[in-house]
Amino acid sequence: MERVDCVIAGAGVVGLAIARGLAAQGFDTLILEAADAIGTETSSRNSEVIHAGIYYPQGSLKARLCVAGREMLYRYCAERSIPHRRCGKLIVATDDAQEPVLANIRANAAACGVGDLRFLSAAEAHKLEPALHCTAGLLSPSTGIIDSHALMLALLGEAEGGGAMLSLNTRIVSGRIEADRIVLQTTSTGSGEDFE
Repeated sequence: MERVDCVIAGAGVVGLAIARGLAAQGFDTLILEAADAIGTETSSRNSEVIHAGIYYPQGSLKARLCVAGREMLYRYCAERSIPHRRCGKLIVATDDAQEPVLANIRANAAACGVGDLRFLSAAEAHKLEPALHCTAGLLSPSTGIIDSHALMLALLGEAEGGGAMLSLNTRIVSGRIEADRIVLQTTSTGSGEDFE
């Protein structure tokens, strides 16, 4: 029976980030992934958008974590040459009746810590996107895009650099508590094994 400090179920963005953090703190960490590669489930289907934090309720945990996490993610990508771009995003009103909604969006964003949204006239928005038809817009320069697979490879590399191990084709089938430990039963392409 293999004994480790921490077992991470799933090698997507979240699992790999957690494994990286635990390994960096010196925990003996094992990442179990049911698929034959990392990031093949939810992480491979995300939009790869770095959200500015515009729409969350003021004071919510989501708003605080999005704003702080966005800047941490931009820094992490820049330091490790992970492909990303702070390309911005346009939010538009397609008629005069929608323009007050833009003001509400901007006020909510500012209350959440996103203070860089800028009002645009129809002409200014059209200059940025000639095919656009609108009466006004908001520019969110903090919104961006990221190569999520490159991010996952960087996280895995740092986790493994800290001593974490990855086991692909390994599915957790059951678990039980025994005294001061948790025992997990797994199956893999080769055979089953217990981890505690």
